[in-house]
Amino acid sequence: MKYLFQLLLSVLILAGCDLRAQGLLPQDSTERRVTPYTNTLTPKATCRKAAKAGIILIGGGDTLRACNPCNQSANNGLSYADICNIYKRKLGDTINVYCMPIPTSIEYYCPDAAKSWTHPEAPVLNNMFAACSDSVLVVNIYNILGEHAAERIFSRTDHHWAPRGAYYAAMKLCQVAGVPFEDLSHYDEHVIHNFVGTMATFSGENCVKQAPEDFFYYTPRDCEYTTTYIQYKTSKGQITGEHPAAEGDFFKHYDDGSGAAYNTFMGGDSKITKVHTSVDNGRRIIIFKDSFGNAIPGYLFFSFEEVHVIDFRFFDRNIISYIKENQITDVVFANNLTHACGNTSYNNYKRFLTQKK
Repeated sequence: MKYLFQLLLSVLILAGCDLRAQGLLPQDSTERRVTPYTNTLTPKATCRKAAKAGIILIGGGDTLRACNPCNQSANNGLSYADICNIYKRKLGDTINVYCMPIPTSIEYYCPDAAKSWTHPEAPVLNNMFAACSDSVLVVNIYNILGEHAAERIFSRTDHHWAPRGAYYAAMKLCQVAGVPFEDLSHYDEHVIHNFVGTMATFSGENCVKQAPEDFFYYTPRDCEYTTTYIQYKTSKGQITGEHPAAEGDFFKHYDDGSGAAYNTFMGGDSKITKVHTSVDNGRRIIIFKDSFGNAIPGYLFFSFEEVHVIDFRFFDRNIISYIKENQITDVVFANNLTHACGNTSYNNYKRFLTQKK
């Protein structure tokens, strides 16, 4: 009897998730509000501003961390909510639209002494989520990242998050979407040693070069999938043409010491990626993203029949036609907070709706 009760409870919970993803049940208000994170890891760490870009250097030695400051005010994310609302109105009730902005590392590791050098991200997210219509599904990854801030969820020497941070984001997305999700026991762990990322150049500080880290990433095990790319030709960040669609590897290999380790996922941004999996549930997702979003799709191959990845800087088709042609059921906006608050992402996503190709 106890087993039957637990089974019934599980079915009801999953059914509730699925109905919520279809907009048939209201989303819990607690999911649409972040709880401001309190830094208990590095509150008293030494800190200083780097030579370039106001980058904040936290701690020192082989645990030094470099973070971009947040320059957003509390209302800067309203346009991101607006574009999510516009897409939901255009796409209608049969397609789920998710708002999943990605916080940045300074929110979790900022020492007390550096708080005046950056703005808090929680107010930006709370105003953004409040501005999303009830029919847009909020994916609040701020809280779950805070719960795991002691883990390697952000790189120390790169402006991106780490693959483990993207793992927790994918977990939360699948929970909101009401689809299956496999934990890391179904993945193989890989490591690139002596990784020094973009912050060495961005900060202009030699101390970042002297604080290499291990870059861990995870590839799905016992999972069949095929990746197809449409690679754009570009010049000065503009699309000038494209190569024919071709199959390729989703995960690229980089040697120890390579500063390009984050390109492990799809090899970069200037392409349309389509991953066909062995899942048979009729769910096909588009991830609208910047480079932060590259680390998310690899955790969704157990969850969706198809995973499409579109960078907000590189797409020249009409998105409504693309969604219809590919029978997309789920659309998630997954930009880091800086891009989510920027005019370029808003204008580009809006242009996708009217492009003729």
